[in-house]
Amino acid sequence: MGEFWLTDEQFAKIAPHLPTDTRGKERVDDRRVISGIIHVLKSGGRWTDAPREIYGPKKTLYNRFVRWAAKGIWRDLFETLARAGGPPSQVLIDSSAVKAHRCASGGKGGQSHAIGRSRGGRTTKIHALTDRFCRPLAFLLTGGQVADCKAAAQLLEGAPACRIMLADKGYDSDAIRRQIEATGAAPNIPPKSNRRWKPCFSPVLYKGRNAIERMFGRLKDFRRIATRYDRLAANYLAAVCIAATVSYWL
Repeated sequence: MGEFWLTDEQFAKIAPHLPTDTRGKERVDDRRVISGIIHVLKSGGRWTDAPREIYGPKKTLYNRFVRWAAKGIWRDLFETLARAGGPPSQVLIDSSAVKAHRCASGGKGGQSHAIGRSRGGRTTKIHALTDRFCRPLAFLLTGGQVADCKAAAQLLEGAPACRIMLADKGYDSDAIRRQIEATGAAPNIPPKSNRRWKPCFSPVLYKGRNAIERMFGRLKDFRRIATRYDRLAANYLAAVCIAATVSYWL
């Protein structure tokens, strides 16, 4: 009936990386609960809309999602599977803006939780690194008003070793170019029109940059990624990591 369920092969890939330090009462069936969480992210519905007869109580699904998000388990799972793919020859960097629903307001802690105001209203930016096969390697969240080149410095700190880094004009700054070159990679970024000295640039290699656009498009097939409903940045980042894991690394 359209509900999501992890296959035997998919669950076998993630099972070795799930927490084993459970104390007290034994944890409810991981496969059923994780399948229910993914179903909610894909459908875009409320937690209470997940079929109880298939996935169990809504409270179990929500608590597992939130508690593991706070511990960084979903992100660690994504990064572990992404590293297993081996070092890429090319890395692509870009961002995509996501509309924040009104129910995403009110995150505790006196923080913005990566929600800002831009021309599109209240938005969150997902900054990402991928390989040339569209497979995501790392994510970073900021408010929608944050410039790509400002967020890139932090995102590139965890970039895997590669030979070529592809990016659009939004990343054309001397600081970003030096940071990429310091890792041993060659930046292939189209120079801005106001540059006096034009760095080397290959239009042929640049054609492959659309891979990261396709990655964002596939992530946004998950309706709770295409629109942000989570108040806390940690929860929304966890949702992005789960969607990336299911779409590309399982």
